[in-house]
Amino acid sequence: MPRRSHAPAPIAAPVTPEGTPPSPASVVASEIKAMLASGARDEARERFSALVDLLHRRALRIAYYYLRDADDAAEAAQDAFLKVFLHMPAYSETRPFEVWFTKILVNGCLDRQKSRSRRLKWTIPAGDASPVWPPEPASTAPSPEARLLSKARAGEIAGALAELPARQRQVFVLRYLDGQSPAFVGEALGLTEATVRVHLFRALRRLRGLLER
Repeated sequence: MPRRSHAPAPIAAPVTPEGTPPSPASVVASEIKAMLASGARDEARERFSALVDLLHRRALRIAYYYLRDADDAAEAAQDAFLKVFLHMPAYSETRPFEVWFTKILVNGCLDRQKSRSRRLKWTIPAGDASPVWPPEPASTAPSPEARLLSKARAGEIAGALAELPARQRQVFVLRYLDGQSPAFVGEALGLTEATVRVHLFRALRRLRGLLER
């Protein structure tokens, strides 16, 4: 009986708004999805390393802004990549891969925050040292938001963000520290763009007050 071979599945091009080329991550993700569909799991795993290279630095930065611990951030990013690979067949090419990945990463960070909060209820605080954050705002444009970030040291921003309500902190991190559009933030967090803008306005207003105290 002749041995059956896995014929490569056709690669569907990511669907993007007219005139907008798909992101490199979306292109690679579509290739991996096609490989998995054809049964070429080893090839897909090898190709996945390119996707990690594209997003790893950004994933670490986002996770660190949520968790404020380098080891926790590294673990959260690793977990997100693992979940993405395992669930790659569910990726819909009708939206940028980064949106789907960010949603998985953020949800993982939030789960870690909840788990940490439960553990801290049974531990004695070791100190009140302010974390040292990487001063890496996504944009250098002289916007009011950029001026706000430039006025404060990294530790001050960390302390002020920690006092924001959770949802305001989430949208602020993705919008101004990761440099994403309100539409991207809304899709990643399951919010309307209008709701994102409301949270951003409130977050900026509160941050100004906290940093000017």
